[in-house]
Amino acid sequence: MEKFFKLKEHKSTFKIELMAGLTSFFASIYIVAVNSSILSDGGKEMQPLIIATVLASVVGCLLVAFLSNTPLITMPGMGINALFTYTVIQTMGLSFSQALGAVLVAGVLFTIVALTPLSKLITDAIPLSLKSAITVGIGLFITFLGLQKSGLIVSDRSTLVKLGNITNIHILIFLATLVLTVILFVKNVPGNFLISIIFGTVLSLIFGTIKFSGSVFALPDFASYKDLFFSLSFDQFLNPNFWVAAFSLGLVLIFENIGLLHSQVGGLLNQPEKIQKALNAVALSTIVCSLLGTSPTVSTVEGQAGIVSGGKTGLTSIVTSICILLSLFFIPVLTIIPNAAIAPILIIIGSLMMSHIKDINFEDFTECFPAFIIMILIPFTFSIVDGMAFGFIIYPIVKIAAKKGKDVSIPTYVIAGIFLIYFILTAMHM
Repeated sequence: MEKFFKLKEHKSTFKIELMAGLTSFFASIYIVAVNSSILSDGGKEMQPLIIATVLASVVGCLLVAFLSNTPLITMPGMGINALFTYTVIQTMGLSFSQALGAVLVAGVLFTIVALTPLSKLITDAIPLSLKSAITVGIGLFITFLGLQKSGLIVSDRSTLVKLGNITNIHILIFLATLVLTVILFVKNVPGNFLISIIFGTVLSLIFGTIKFSGSVFALPDFASYKDLFFSLSFDQFLNPNFWVAAFSLGLVLIFENIGLLHSQVGGLLNQPEKIQKALNAVALSTIVCSLLGTSPTVSTVEGQAGIVSGGKTGLTSIVTSICILLSLFFIPVLTIIPNAAIAPILIIIGSLMMSHIKDINFEDFTECFPAFIIMILIPFTFSIVDGMAFGFIIYPIVKIAAKKGKDVSIPTYVIAGIFLIYFILTAMHM
């Protein structure tokens, strides 16, 4: 262990890494339930999705541990799972299996970018305002999704949306859980999201909005998972929507992970020399996700809890991966978690993603207007891809109109052109 992870060199010990791994586990285990809940809206049952999420998380953490020796936690990302379910499947019309095929292509593209100088080229070429707007837009989208799942926001014929019946027991449970979640989060209580999920689930059991069979432990039903395992399909490979889906997933993966790894590995850990190795590991884990049957993994923000607790090596990630694997034996509990317990977490995650709005220059209309379009249209069109597309197309138009066309990089022009072709092809198929 010392020889491989070099604990003394990193000024760490087994005990420190163990506690850091447990801390990361309790901070991030809620993702198993939340990710499975979001993906289930794509037409699959919860149990196989829980198995897929757990296996992808375990493999991702192990890749990070052994390839980069960093204490990062790699699990399906919040935001990109919404892109996978609500845009790629529900809006663009790909089946779950076809969407997994797009994830594989996105993972390959991400890996190519990670292993070559393209990562720096793309990161530097695309304006910060657009990258930040995508993150903010996804945050608003996740918040809107949480409000829908809670029942606080419902559809309306005349106004499209309106406030739900706040005397409904489901909404009251959600509001109580939201208040507790906010308090725990503000007080920085370890495992805050996990505690709030337990609270919301217990409250739902007490008031009879969900039922529990009584079994806490159970062996994973791998028979139900076999239809999801290696189920990716490429029968829409020549469909433009397939490539737009793969391109969009890849774009979000590249932006999100490069930003996260620079802040976590280069910032919190102060180990900038490991950023490239960590990026390679995360990129490879994305390919694995397509085979295991879930949306792409990212280096989760929740992993920072373990870093702050003292984790400095891949041993932290291994401890977390073992704990996540053991959660497979608690599937009966995970499958009954209600939307009222999930929604508050989605809303808080959405609010945290809003912090990137400070990186947008609102003094320059040619920067802020395309960013504004992305932020607004992602939730309003219920499509991350469509919101991104409008922003990238408008950006060079506004710049050229302001005689700032030279400020637009060639990659940005190329991306704008691809999105324009996407809209044209979509219109032709309507």
